[in-house]
Amino acid sequence: MGSRAPHRGGMDAAISLTRVSKHYGDGKPALDGVSLTVAAREFLAVVGGSGSGKTTLLRLINRLSDPSMGEVRVRGADVRTLDPIVLRRGIGYVFQGIGLFPHLTAAENIAITPRLLGWDSARQRTRAAELLGLVRLDTTYATRFPHELSGGERQRVGVARALAAHPDIVLMDEPFGALDPLTRDALGQDYRRMHEDLGLTSVMITHDVLEALLFADRIVVLQQGRLIAEGPPAALITHQHPYVRELMATPRRHAERLGAFLGDRAR
Repeated sequence: MGSRAPHRGGMDAAISLTRVSKHYGDGKPALDGVSLTVAAREFLAVVGGSGSGKTTLLRLINRLSDPSMGEVRVRGADVRTLDPIVLRRGIGYVFQGIGLFPHLTAAENIAITPRLLGWDSARQRTRAAELLGLVRLDTTYATRFPHELSGGERQRVGVARALAAHPDIVLMDEPFGALDPLTRDALGQDYRRMHEDLGLTSVMITHDVLEALLFADRIVVLQQGRLIAEGPPAALITHQHPYVRELMATPRRHAERLGAFLGDRAR
């Protein structure tokens, strides 16, 4: 997967949150005073239990929601000063449900944002063909409809669609969670390669701690709306916060159970 890029702050920050809180009306904050910087070209994974604020974090970056307090900046600009539609067209978004339009072919799905940006038809077709190759689908997939694709193929089209307008930032909400293990691993590795080759800034939400450890440059842990730990994977594995320690131990426990199971079968 190549070398891991170190976290870098300062002038090359692609995304920053400063003391950001978000309340939805039930009195309990979805995010509570979160400050976070994502460096340009960094692959950040965000982990935590259900209700920890992970999806809210992405929604604030993409301005699908505005913070109740604090400031969110993308490429140095306060998102509240930006046209949300223009902002979103410059950010790729991949999510578990994929959301391909069933009446459009794979190529037409990929070309949605370029079409909205006014690209001519020939340029749209060229870009769709280029991206199908990038996500390891041959040109015969261009004319297939979503119901003619497997789950992994649909998700690859979803990744291609997110990259169609040359975004430098990609947000991913459980992008591989619904896939079978082999497809999930292959697509994760392919995305990591694309992240590096295209110089992307990637923020990925995942419930899979092993996925975060394998693919991310840095991991952020949220609990009940608060950022309780962040750092490179090796640092979080030895983190002393009880929740973080328990979370990071999950892959090891699975490996130990598998080892015990295989040992019992061998006897």
